[in-house]
Amino acid sequence: MGDPTKILILGGTAEAAGLARALFGDARVTTITSLAGRTRAPAAVPGAVRVGGFGGPEALADYLKREGIDLVVDATHPFAARISRNAARACNLAKVPRLLLARPPWTPQAGDNWVPVPDTEAAAAALADLGRRVFLAIGRQELAAFAGSAELWFLVRLVEEPETPPPLADHHLVLGRGPFAVEKEIDLLREHGIEVVVSKNSGGAGAAAKIAAARALKLPVVMIERPPAPDSETAESMAAARAWIDTRIS
Repeated sequence: MGDPTKILILGGTAEAAGLARALFGDARVTTITSLAGRTRAPAAVPGAVRVGGFGGPEALADYLKREGIDLVVDATHPFAARISRNAARACNLAKVPRLLLARPPWTPQAGDNWVPVPDTEAAAAALADLGRRVFLAIGRQELAAFAGSAELWFLVRLVEEPETPPPLADHHLVLGRGPFAVEKEIDLLREHGIEVVVSKNSGGAGAAAKIAAARALKLPVVMIERPPAPDSETAESMAAARAWIDTRIS
């Protein structure tokens, strides 16, 4: 038996952590999970872990060559467009096979009232006609787009306490890490008199409860659509990702 296949998992999502756990203990492979470092206390994953950016696609390509990476699985957040573009470019430069592990997006169900928008700026612009009390659970990096909406009140949910306050004139901050229960989300929206929900179309189970809660309460959801992903072989499930890896293990 030759050396184990070395896999770099670009992580930060439940899918990335799940893949690292699924591969842990398989003598045919070794894994390195790369985290961007935006969360101070990320969930633990087995195998080697590195934290921080690579410095662009050329630097990532150099890392792939230097570390002898055989395969890359891009399991970053569906909205981490820059990271995915850099990974695609780096893998082309280093001639390393790359898989995009992307959870399917949510699709509207009966009873949903979605207002689809292309980005956070468009989401902020759409709110004026939908309600004054807004639930934002879109990540701290996206909050600046709503800073000019001084007439609105925001309930902001983040994973952890930010180092600086959100740039919003009138808001209340709550902390939480998914997955969330639908009944708890309904209670949260009712408690704060929420009239409209803003969400990224992240897909997956971890944040889906707020969409179900909005449906139950007949609230509109301003749904930010995903940015386009670079061309890539793609898997939408853990089983498909494992099958892709298995065909490439020496």
